Amino acid sequence: MPPTILVIDDDTSLRRVLEYNLQEEGYAVLTAADGTAGMALFAEAQPELVITDLKMPGMSGFEVLAAVKAQSAETPVIVITAFGAVETAVEAMKGGAYDYITKPFNRDELKLLVRNALKLRGLSQENRRLKEELAEQTDFRHIVGISRVMEQVFVVVRKVADTEATVLLTGESGTGKELVARSIHLQSGRRTAPFVAINCAAIPRDLLESELFGHVRGAFTGAVRDRTGRFQAAGGGTLFLDEVGELPLDLQPKLLRALQEREVMPVGGTSPQKLDVRVIAATNADLDEAIAGGTFREDLYYRLAVIPLHLPPLRERREDIPVLVRHFAAKHGGKDIIFPPEVLEILAGYHWPGNVRELENTVERLLIMRSGDVIGLADLPEKMRDGAVGGGSKVVNLPPDGYPLEQLEREVVVEALERNDWNQTQAARFLRIPRHTLIYRMEKYAITPPQERKR
Repeated sequence: MPPTILVIDDDTSLRRVLEYNLQEEGYAVLTAADGTAGMALFAEAQPELVITDLKMPGMSGFEVLAAVKAQSAETPVIVITAFGAVETAVEAMKGGAYDYITKPFNRDELKLLVRNALKLRGLSQENRRLKEELAEQTDFRHIVGISRVMEQVFVVVRKVADTEATVLLTGESGTGKELVARSIHLQSGRRTAPFVAINCAAIPRDLLESELFGHVRGAFTGAVRDRTGRFQAAGGGTLFLDEVGELPLDLQPKLLRALQEREVMPVGGTSPQKLDVRVIAATNADLDEAIAGGTFREDLYYRLAVIPLHLPPLRERREDIPVLVRHFAAKHGGKDIIFPPEVLEILAGYHWPGNVRELENTVERLLIMRSGDVIGLADLPEKMRDGAVGGGSKVVNLPPDGYPLEQLEREVVVEALERNDWNQTQAARFLRIPRHTLIYRMEKYAITPPQERKR
């Protein structure tokens, strides 16, 4: 997409000259006759560059400059001033203007000034992005875990990070799927390019296609300019499709085509645009069940799940909980706060339906509401102090001398399968877990269905 330039000037003939010269260079140009109209266009179109006269009736060029910088500090502003009023232009530069040009101006001078201003904007954005990514961790320090299951996750991430393979992350909400996606990106050869995330469940269906693939001017009511979609915005980098299981069925073929052909067709467009982007998708839905129910395409699933990676819920990595507690305490300013063993034991024994996200929120709340530098049992939420694990009566009576947790879990899985005639979908529903989680347990404990044992 060509850069968009907004020209604000009350001189009609000058606006036309500027518009003609800039369009001749291939830029998209918007024009306004006063500052108020210009700022309305700026808020709507978010242009890459603003050119404004300083002396205008109503809202002055100085006010336009201040308003643009307040909304977007990276957007360069070139001011136009009359010959002999250089001092005024210098004052504008002190206020944040990129440069000035005097009337009457030389056409080549204008084009060079615009070219340099846009180049500076690009460098500024690149610098900001690199700083943000350096602020992130390029290793696993944001993904805390010492358990065996998390070590397996780290192994897979290291293997796939520097490939172009599409990765499908599965797991319950709050298990850290976006953190893992960012880790893959930051350990890949695309680390200096954008990481763009979109939640497919959070955007209305009638806007989602435009958000993903972009649109051209006039494609629908309100499409006043061409818009870049998330696929193009992630050019050279990584696009993270969160909650991909919620993607409407009629959009799934378009996503499949984008992945297969490495190109997208903007809404209302007539020619496809080539892509250079790596896709990582995530879902907390059971896609096997969605495929069986006809709400998710099987061919799209296999295109997304070139590398499937399941993230375990927190209750399956309880040995990580004390480490996570200390990590979150330090993150929220409680590095020196003490969590006694009995408190950590209760936290490790809770079932954490909200997973790591719920644990972090709990630790932050404990730090805020604590009565001292040692977190006591009385500081814990009542549901944890009372040993609540989701309500209901006790269904397991453990022997006095203890019982191995893994053996207990294996027996529960086998019994659920036997009660449901080894139908995995029904057994998963019985256990209130996704089908892929049940399959993971069967593989973990080497549970083989009777019909496969006979082969």
